[in-house]
Amino acid sequence: MRIIKSDAAEFGDFFRKLRRRGGAFTPELLAAVAEIVQDVAVRGDAALFDYTAKFDRYELNSSNAEASAEERKAALARVRPDDMAVIKLAAERIAKYHQNQLVPSWSVDDEEGVQIGQRILPLQRAGIYAPGGKAVYPSTLLMAAIPAKIAGVSEIILVTPAKEGNLHPLIAAAAEISGVTRIFKIGGAQAIAAMAYGTQTIPRVDKIVGPGNAYVAAAKKLVFGQVAIDMIAGPSEIVVIADKKANASFAAADLLAQLEHDEMAAAVLFTPDENLAGKVSREIERQRKALSRTAILEKSSARYGAIVITADIDEAVELSNLFAPEHLELMVENPAGVLEKVRNAGAVFLGSYTPETLGDYMAGTNHILPTEGTARFSSSLGVYDFVKRMSVLHFSPEALGKLGGKTAHFAQMEGFDAHANAVKIRLK
Repeated sequence: MRIIKSDAAEFGDFFRKLRRRGGAFTPELLAAVAEIVQDVAVRGDAALFDYTAKFDRYELNSSNAEASAEERKAALARVRPDDMAVIKLAAERIAKYHQNQLVPSWSVDDEEGVQIGQRILPLQRAGIYAPGGKAVYPSTLLMAAIPAKIAGVSEIILVTPAKEGNLHPLIAAAAEISGVTRIFKIGGAQAIAAMAYGTQTIPRVDKIVGPGNAYVAAAKKLVFGQVAIDMIAGPSEIVVIADKKANASFAAADLLAQLEHDEMAAAVLFTPDENLAGKVSREIERQRKALSRTAILEKSSARYGAIVITADIDEAVELSNLFAPEHLELMVENPAGVLEKVRNAGAVFLGSYTPETLGDYMAGTNHILPTEGTARFSSSLGVYDFVKRMSVLHFSPEALGKLGGKTAHFAQMEGFDAHANAVKIRLK
């Protein structure tokens, strides 16, 4: 993994490349996905099943696209008891954390005769995409479905690729525990289009959440506006800020944990201590040899792995805020104090005994997080992503009399006589 000083002449170009590593979607990719999306929007099930046969190589029709109750039960029966116990524990902790995100409706008497407020209402139908290509992620399904359930969403739809048309047992388990209503064995951009527009078999949803490959991400981008989405998920990333007292083996292990996701994953250590930088670099090489995903680790660490030697911890935080990482670990003597200076991060892990892996599975916080610098303006998935806000207001005749004239005046300033008249006619 490359070691570079923040004051080196080449650091600026290197850091810009690192921050832009995901890049925009290519015109070719967007065009290919747009064709799929439009085809599904027009032809519905026929297009959906054609693309499943073409890309996923199994045949579906209107009678077997949805996993039946019997199929879900049979998949559940194949789950090992110890696996089920771990999924249940994770689900309990995720639910406990997200219960704190519930926001009540409210109403206040603004002044005599004027009542204003807000109703908080759950979405009626949410759609979740669960990847099923290189691996299955029951943890991500829990992270998406449990907040929706807590928010009060009436119907939770799951789409997920099914190898040879068979529902994966761990996906079935996570769906059962988290309250998924219906499961469709569809993946790819075509599944996103189906949930956005609706087909004869798959109902249209109000919001689509969950990560996927580049085709899935591009499809979410293209259907936004027809349906709400959580975010455009890019390659995974971590930043570790460490001082001279940090444990080099811990830091190396956490950087490698992120780099094993795929060849585009990024892992960066910011530290003012050159001695620690060298130790972490050596630890990465030592630990990597004992891990299974060595081919991925070699590519991702060479492309987007870095150890940056900064002037001090303040500069490390400044650079991290510019990067706006999905995950940020603070392996420093006073992590709570450093946290006060952190502005941009999806999730922050304090101290040497809080590895990012905890957030992925068992802490209870959500691991569907903003990537590629979007933590500058967005947040982790939560209950608030599955509700909408409705303004409510009531004026008495007397209250209208107090504000009506000024309201009509404002409307006339903007050239809307009919707006003004709608008030004036009541004042008469």
